[in-house]
Amino acid sequence: MSREYAEGRIKEALKKTNGNAVRARQQVIAWTYEDPKLLHALTKAHLSGIVAYNIERILAGRGTAETTGQQEASSTSKSSASPKKEESFGVELLKAVAGNSGAQFGLESYSSGGTARKKVSKSHIDAINALTKGRKSPE
Repeated sequence: MSREYAEGRIKEALKKTNGNAVRARQQVIAWTYEDPKLLHALTKAHLSGIVAYNIERILAGRGTAETTGQQEASSTSKSSASPKKEESFGVELLKAVAGNSGAQFGLESYSSGGTARKKVSKSHIDAINALTKGRKSPE
């Protein structure tokens, strides 16, 4: 029943907008503010996913109402010079990516760890030679 109702209203919106999909979409959205039955019919298939996502979001501490209140309270108690964690995240990420101190694959600096290069043992060289013996070098 609800699927047929939603399809009927969509057809009505398309007819009203002469087949213009964008204007029909805007019309259907406008109708959902006045018609809860239409809203439910459109979202019924996705409602459990929407609810599950929002529950996980709140459990993870990403709720807008709670965090906004906490941010306002914390900003009044802290000095305004300290940046908020959310605001500084992008800057920290850019510094990590563009910074010169970031490790690049294959170009890590071994001098910072205090580890000096050690001599390779004779047995290690012999093992490598034994593995490569009989192979032709690439030309």
